[in-house]
Amino acid sequence: MNTDFRGRVYPVTRAYEVSREKIREFAAALGDDNPAYHDVAAARSLGHPDLVAPPTFLVTLTLMADDRAMSDPEFGLARARLMHRDLNFTHLRPVHAGDALTLAETITQVDDLGGHGVFAFRTEIRSTDDELVCVATSSFVQRAETPVVAEVA
Repeated sequence: MNTDFRGRVYPVTRAYEVSREKIREFAAALGDDNPAYHDVAAARSLGHPDLVAPPTFLVTLTLMADDRAMSDPEFGLARARLMHRDLNFTHLRPVHAGDALTLAETITQVDDLGGHGVFAFRTEIRSTDDELVCVATSSFVQRAETPVVAEVA
């Protein structure tokens, strides 16, 4: 992996329109029957303007943003050896149906750890009004091409 990518900033994506149906589909895939994810009246009774997205809904957007760097041939990623390591969201407000969101991403880490490549992203998710909605951090490991064997003394 190309360590020169550390600090690289990827520009804002085009807006992603959060729809009621995408929220419902995501909640159904989770097996979560929370009425605020499925029923507009239930969400509004809780003070939301429309359906509210499950907290992990944004994973679908962050993975699309991560793919911009991971697909760059100059980055040198071997997808067959890729493992997801960590993902965290810091929500500043809930995501609702009708939101239009953009993502800007920075590669915060590209390191070699014992023959394995480790890299991380910081993704800012904003409304089209430039309101910061969430900050996501994610990290990945690219396993070494050949097994790393530690010597025991």
